[in-house]
Amino acid sequence: MLIDFHMHTVFSDGELVPAELIRRSIYAGLDGIAITDHADFSNIEHNLYGIKKICEKINGLYDKKNKNNFKVLPGVELTHVPPALIKDAVSLARKSGAKIVVVHGETLSEPVEEGTNSAALKENIDILSHPGLITEKEALLAKKNGIYIELSYRKGHCLANGHIAGIARKTGAGLIISSDAHSPSDIMGEKEYDGVGLGAGLTAKELEKIKENAAGLLKKR
Repeated sequence: MLIDFHMHTVFSDGELVPAELIRRSIYAGLDGIAITDHADFSNIEHNLYGIKKICEKINGLYDKKNKNNFKVLPGVELTHVPPALIKDAVSLARKSGAKIVVVHGETLSEPVEEGTNSAALKENIDILSHPGLITEKEALLAKKNGIYIELSYRKGHCLANGHIAGIARKTGAGLIISSDAHSPSDIMGEKEYDGVGLGAGLTAKELEKIKENAAGLLKKR
């Protein structure tokens, strides 16, 4: 199964309305996605109100009786939220109906506040996206709390993929591959998805484990 838990729409800085993002994801061969637009306290509730509507409609179309059992989940990517406020932001997102909560990690390509990774990994989140030069201590915390750390397809955020893969291998932390899609050209098919993992130095067996991680998270949510 190919599943992407980190994708953006016009609800933040993406180019597509949710319906088109979903259609293009199905066409690319994905089995499920989460719509995780950038969010903070100003828009968490508003975004999820709209995203939940389209998820309910689409999941009603593509159920088990149909050939295409595609699933889409409502979510958020908490972005540049100060570490001291991440706990409250996660709580609000869950109360507002987020099935997938991603926190925008300490990527090498943006000035994310130091301490974001460690603060996020203590909370009820699903994925720490593009965590940059994540430490072994942080990765062990992710493992302990069942949080996946992301290998990113997106330009800039992908710079630390090799480091992240190595830290995950050393600590046993779980990995997820995501596109961080903002435009149609960002949507991954199987070739691109596999390329992210293999390009980060993973083995075919490790790549298969990531796909199992994603399938398990989709089923859980």
